[in-house]
Amino acid sequence: MRSPRVVIIGGGFGGLNAAKALKNANVEILLIDRSNHHLFQPLLYQVASAAVSPGDIASPIRDILASQKNASVLLAEIVAVDKKYKQVVSENGERFSYDYLILSTGSRHSYFGHDEWEAFAPGLKTLNDAVNIRERVLLSYERAERCTDPALELKLMRFIIVGGGPTGVEMAGAIAEMAHKSLVENFRNIKPEQTEIYLIEGADQLIPSFPKELGEKAKKDLEKLGVEVLLSSFVTQITAEGLWVKDRFIESRNIIWAAGNEASSLLKTLDVPLDKSRRVIVKPDLSIPDYPDLFVIGDAAYSLDEDGQPLPGIAPVAIQQGRYVANLIKKQIPILERKEFKYFNKGMMATIG
Repeated sequence: MRSPRVVIIGGGFGGLNAAKALKNANVEILLIDRSNHHLFQPLLYQVASAAVSPGDIASPIRDILASQKNASVLLAEIVAVDKKYKQVVSENGERFSYDYLILSTGSRHSYFGHDEWEAFAPGLKTLNDAVNIRERVLLSYERAERCTDPALELKLMRFIIVGGGPTGVEMAGAIAEMAHKSLVENFRNIKPEQTEIYLIEGADQLIPSFPKELGEKAKKDLEKLGVEVLLSSFVTQITAEGLWVKDRFIESRNIIWAAGNEASSLLKTLDVPLDKSRRVIVKPDLSIPDYPDLFVIGDAAYSLDEDGQPLPGIAPVAIQQGRYVANLIKKQIPILERKEFKYFNKGMMATIG
């Protein structure tokens, strides 16, 4: 009798921890990801601000699972789930059967119906995103160094981060740190410490998912670094020359988008209810209705905490969900005997500067 086959889509925190938690289980694991590396996303902003090298936060998935004999890794893009036949379908039509399926597909940045803004305000979700932003930031200083137009020099040394969540706050702090410390003595014609940094957030506090006092602390710390924080402010237009916020136009050649996320388009093929961010509304055991062997975790899942509030899309949630689902599979717990997933919050942190 063959071992049950567990297919995991996504080698992020949730998917990878699910696979590792099944190491000693009598199952066959196939982990499929469109990238060949596991990315430590919490430090993407440090790559984007030239604080660390890309290789410092990316590890080959095959290396991570090399000693796990019941796990195989496949590089592929999965575009559909066939629930009826218990198969996932790749972009070139290959089909992979499963007994259990774990979808840990993460999320991408959302421009709230204004996808044309992406050309002027790149987001920060992948290693390529971070490398491209880093290049853009550093080249701006290089161009400013040889610029003879004072107005253009100001635009090149003005950075705008849209979105005051953890990514936006950390990115603003990292650029400020770089401008005021790392680059201070590197140029002769410009003064990097005169860099202007704006952080724009639609809510009335920074990091809305954190307690209000922490949002206020983050604002004060950023302002000490010279960041201008605009709260209760919504961007209405972004162009190659800058952006409109309320009735004010801020000129800049450096806009970074950290304002919103949406789940993978793969989830649409499940034909189940999604929330406004296109996440799957999962049951308390993280499965989907009528399919107890199909689980959705991490950024792809809309699940609630004990207070009825949506769980945040952060690494600790995904890690705990991955291990929880692995335990259900390992012990083959019947659906009626499954205890609901409960997230243990060990605290949250955002690094400024």
